[in-house]
Amino acid sequence: MQASAVALLSLLIGAGCTSDRVGVSGQRLYPAASQTLFKGPEEHFTGDVFVQRVFPATEPSNYAGAYVHFEAGARSAWHRHPAGQHLVVTAGVAVTGTRNGAAVRAEPGDAIWCPPGVEHWHGALPDRPMTHLVITGSRKQAVVVWKALVDDATYLQAVLDTAPIVGGVDMLTPWQQALVPIAATAASGERKALAAAIERGLDAGMTIHEARELLLHLYAYAGFPRALNGLATLMSVVEARQMRGTDDLAGESPTELPEAGVTRAAGEAVQTRLFGGPVAGPLFDFAPGANELLQRHLFGDLFARGVLDASAREIVTIAALAVMEGVAPQIQAHIRAGRNTGLSREQLQAIAGVLKQHIGRAAGECVEQAITAAMDPNDRRP
Repeated sequence: MQASAVALLSLLIGAGCTSDRVGVSGQRLYPAASQTLFKGPEEHFTGDVFVQRVFPATEPSNYAGAYVHFEAGARSAWHRHPAGQHLVVTAGVAVTGTRNGAAVRAEPGDAIWCPPGVEHWHGALPDRPMTHLVITGSRKQAVVVWKALVDDATYLQAVLDTAPIVGGVDMLTPWQQALVPIAATAASGERKALAAAIERGLDAGMTIHEARELLLHLYAYAGFPRALNGLATLMSVVEARQMRGTDDLAGESPTELPEAGVTRAAGEAVQTRLFGGPVAGPLFDFAPGANELLQRHLFGDLFARGVLDASAREIVTIAALAVMEGVAPQIQAHIRAGRNTGLSREQLQAIAGVLKQHIGRAAGECVEQAITAAMDPNDRRP
């Protein structure tokens, strides 16, 4: 057995930590710095999987815990646990299947119980990573019995069978739908998932300049580090596609920026149109420089570049904000701005649907809640 396989087995059986500490109360601390991390062995996993031991099995419960991180498309082999196993999803979306063809999809906060002796597998979606906490028991020192690797057809069928049924996403064109997962994965920093989303976008007819402008637009919301990482991912995807013989359209080039003296005036006009009137209030009275920067750089410089129209930029912004924490007021503001660019309520709801399909339930529900909070129920505009 390879050393990595031995390490995995030791994890699941619950070999003791050497750097843990016992307090005067008898409780035992396993510091985060002492939790070993190793790559799952190829004979037990398809794709890149990393295991972080959290705590070993101890008497009398004999349950061990570990975080297991699956890169996009990765999954375990078929296996069973003589004492069963609990899974708690902490990031991404998990898919698990059993020998009878049944499959379950779980999102952050969801827990799954794998009963003793039931052969199953678990893994990530094809286009985004997943992490879950496993709590595994032992029975007569037996923890896991490994079987064959899961073939692609079984894996993809489980992904398809568990895909959420979301109506109304076709209210957005395929090109508009493609904007959503690119923006969300770029904002969350999930570069492998972003690469997959960019591939789908280019296949849907998005040009290189449109994808580039989308990612550049995000600097104003997700920061330059995420925007630059996104641009680097786009560059890698385009180069890989060129090597495969795929020639993507470059598309329309950005418009040359206006002179600095007129940028703020142009941005203020865009801002006023998006939000239905001049933007003011106590926050901008307290920090007037914030609104000046918004008008000059976001609504001035970025919007003046063209390539993406205002409604596309609002789709991008809403999708990016949906994966961030604590920005509900901003999402609501951009829901209203989206309406003012001509997006219908049904199209805004479709953004939520696409997020549910490709990112996760929580992101989609975040947008749905913002729509309810932001929109006037008497708004009958098309």
